[in-house]
Amino acid sequence: MAQLHTRRFLKVATALVAGVVLAACGKQEPAPSAASAAASAPPAPVVKTYTVGTDAAYAPFEFQNEKGEIVGFSMELLTAVAKKAGFEVKFVNTPWEGIFNSLAQGDRDLLISSITITDERKQTMDFSDPYFDAVQLIAIKDGAKITKFDDLKKLKVGVQTGTTGDEVVSKLQGKTATTIKRFESTPLALKELEAGGVDAVVADNGVVIHYVANNPSAQFKTVADASFTPEQYGIAVKKGNAELLALINKGLAEIKADGSYAALYKKTFGTEPAAAAAPASAASK
Repeated sequence: MAQLHTRRFLKVATALVAGVVLAACGKQEPAPSAASAAASAPPAPVVKTYTVGTDAAYAPFEFQNEKGEIVGFSMELLTAVAKKAGFEVKFVNTPWEGIFNSLAQGDRDLLISSITITDERKQTMDFSDPYFDAVQLIAIKDGAKITKFDDLKKLKVGVQTGTTGDEVVSKLQGKTATTIKRFESTPLALKELEAGGVDAVVADNGVVIHYVANNPSAQFKTVADASFTPEQYGIAVKKGNAELLALINKGLAEIKADGSYAALYKKTFGTEPAAAAAPASAASK
């Protein structure tokens, strides 16, 4: 009888062990948690953000909207360039008179502020490929008897300090001429023209045309002159920063190729951009 009980016990024990073994063989490993999967995944590439200096008082290129945000053609263009080239940008309002020093001292990584590419500026900074063709334009009151640039020789002329307009009028009248009235921005010069404080304003065509179109009560008209040298705007980087310059030119080429540059140009200026001109060798906001 004892022997029978022992056999029965061994059978039951054997069955239990077999069940445990089978259960162990059929058990599935738990799926890795989201945290462990994320830990094993390669880290996402770090997107670099560059600080951009711009004088936001030059509509429609660079200006501040009613919320104080820096907006305009230049901002949209550079944002699109950065997206194509794989970096980000942070715009900082920077007064024109100190904008080049901010780049040289490293406070700004690059500048976009309707800056004309000139041989003189190339000595202290590097420029991207051109992104806008410009030329000087004379703004006068409707009815003024001014038909050419030379007519301004003895008149009071408003300009923005340190711009091409300042340079060409200084050559015409003399750098220390008391008839040259210099302002912090072109819109301020145009306001002075409206108030009768100057007889004319000389500035880049884009900003003058925009101001005249948006201020019909000022009753301005514009005068072009064949003596004005064609100019081109470029994005400036610190001298020798070839890596950043290459990224900018890459993004610029791509937005020109895919049509987004032309769309932005038409949205801002109402016309198609002219065929891209060769880079200017010595054409300055």
